[in-house]
Amino acid sequence: MGSTAEHHESKIRTVDWVDDAVLLVDQTVLPQRVEMLRIDRVADLVAAIVRLSVRGAPALGVAGAYGVALAASQHGPTADREAFDGAVESIRTARPTAVNLALMVDRVTPVAVAGGFEAALAEADRIRDEELAASVAMGDAGADLVAELVAGAGARAGGADAEPANIRAMTICNTGGLATVERGTALAVIQTLHERGRLAEALPVETRPLLQGGRLTTWELRRMGAPHRLLVDSAAPFLLARGQADVVLIGADRVAGNGDTANKIGSFGLALGAAHAGVPFIVVAPETTIDLQTLTGADIEIEDRDGDEVTGVRGIAIAPEGTEAVNPAFDVTPVGLITALVTDRRVVRFDRGETL
Repeated sequence: MGSTAEHHESKIRTVDWVDDAVLLVDQTVLPQRVEMLRIDRVADLVAAIVRLSVRGAPALGVAGAYGVALAASQHGPTADREAFDGAVESIRTARPTAVNLALMVDRVTPVAVAGGFEAALAEADRIRDEELAASVAMGDAGADLVAELVAGAGARAGGADAEPANIRAMTICNTGGLATVERGTALAVIQTLHERGRLAEALPVETRPLLQGGRLTTWELRRMGAPHRLLVDSAAPFLLARGQADVVLIGADRVAGNGDTANKIGSFGLALGAAHAGVPFIVVAPETTIDLQTLTGADIEIEDRDGDEVTGVRGIAIAPEGTEAVNPAFDVTPVGLITALVTDRRVVRFDRGETL
């Protein structure tokens, strides 16, 4: 595994296959620098997933797909099936909550078994391209819905009756191109609103303990030239109650069959704040994130991470040595608190009684 520098303003794909290896943006070193990881061993890919060098449900799905191709290249399903199966399982289970990782691994694995490395790589490329198209579709559909839900936001910028840029959008964690391949899910909606001239301000929360909102989302918002201010996580519900945001947009790592949604820890609190304030709370995620086999949010496995992430920040201790911590990576927002789900294929209005 190696790394290469990338200029900040160039167009970046979070995950791709280049020169016989998986190429990843190392998200652990942003925003101080941009580094690309070149990964040519399955064990290194699994390590990158676990330490969050690559993260975000759609990006994990693409990384997992390419991981199967990498396993086929390393172990050849027919030449060493036991080693291939072990490598694939290590990728599949690297992070349990995000459904896309296991889903895409399971999609590519039989292709690799039947057709070998070249067939697996072609299928992984198709998954990457599907994610690229999905991000555009979610951005468009989500921006349309936000314009419909936010009072006075119906007109398109540029028309004779164009509305001003009056939409203030709150979001958590990172749901931009870094969480997909390019553009994103919830942040794709914010980007589309900005491109249409409708975004007054994006309001990302820091997202403790690993600060994906502070480190990554602000970096992406700056790159797209969108107006934004960063919020302390605990300030967000109060600011919603004070009428300082018009919509909350989040991504999802898994949507259960009844609409309950697992997302970055802190999302549930935003949903409660939005419900109190009467602010629309919208989940934006590709259709592949819906898991009908998981009936409700109570059935979603929640990843518990090392307490060191809570007691320290980027290697610097902020609590006394020996302090124990509780560190769930995700929470579950009940469907009753969700206004709508926007996917690349449809909009489901839970507030109108629609179901999956």
